[in-house]
Amino acid sequence: MKSFYSHGKLLISGEYLVLDGARALAIPTRFGQWLHARENSDNLLKWRSLDENEKPWYSGAFIRQNGEWIGQDEDHITMRLRQILNIANILNPDFLREEIGYDVVSMLEFSRDWGLGSSSTLLNNIAQWANVDAFELSELTFGGSGYDIACAMYSHPILYNKANGSRQIDSIDFSPDFQSNLYFLHLNKKQDSRQAIASYRESELVTESLIRTISKLSEDMAACTTLVRFQKLMEQHEEIISEILGIKPVSQRLFPDFEGSIKSLGAWGGDFVLVASEEDPRDYFRKKAYQTLVPFGEMILK
Repeated sequence: MKSFYSHGKLLISGEYLVLDGARALAIPTRFGQWLHARENSDNLLKWRSLDENEKPWYSGAFIRQNGEWIGQDEDHITMRLRQILNIANILNPDFLREEIGYDVVSMLEFSRDWGLGSSSTLLNNIAQWANVDAFELSELTFGGSGYDIACAMYSHPILYNKANGSRQIDSIDFSPDFQSNLYFLHLNKKQDSRQAIASYRESELVTESLIRTISKLSEDMAACTTLVRFQKLMEQHEEIISEILGIKPVSQRLFPDFEGSIKSLGAWGGDFVLVASEEDPRDYFRKKAYQTLVPFGEMILK
């Protein structure tokens, strides 16, 4: 049996503008996804996907026809898997060309609703299995900036940007002294990142100056040494993205009386937000029916 593993991701800064070359601060999480592949003798590729409780949430089977894998049931997930596998085959013609089948199991370590990269971790695992470049496989399937693929590969926080076809990834030590004051709060819903990106693309406010500003904010956040300064950077970042999207920051929409700072992560409107607070905020969010509040140290890969 062959086994592969990839880390989940959280985009601390640079959301949206990372698509246009801005420098972003991103962190791999301690939660990721496994992929196990074992040969079988029936010439089928049989796939099972398990959630964080090891309960199946998807199963499908693929058969080889005319050199390609064809899903026996062409639902959305099956079609997406078929696309990834066949493009991986194009990138590496030796991948899955033997006259044998496989039993494949993918196993998440986090809830699918968390937005930590169920797709990017899967993609990177398949790229490892196929021995192909994960960034190239991602560009030919899901698209995006590629920061999530970088997080899947790396075991340290990174500063990431891609501009003019060139990708820069710098591994950094982001473990601030005030990390006990940082939390990740889940907003109880999954956000469609594709729809959010489409809305961002409609904005006419993105300029080279804003891209440089966000890049500087990312670098400043990565190097920040005090909680007060970090909160100011969070709030400045929120103001910029709020203006671009024409959406009020989550702190104003959902938590106007919160004594601390809140910053959206990734697509605005769902998944996790970053919370910075001098006081333990658990009771505040619990009273508002938000139960998933993960301390920084319990989320970040160490």
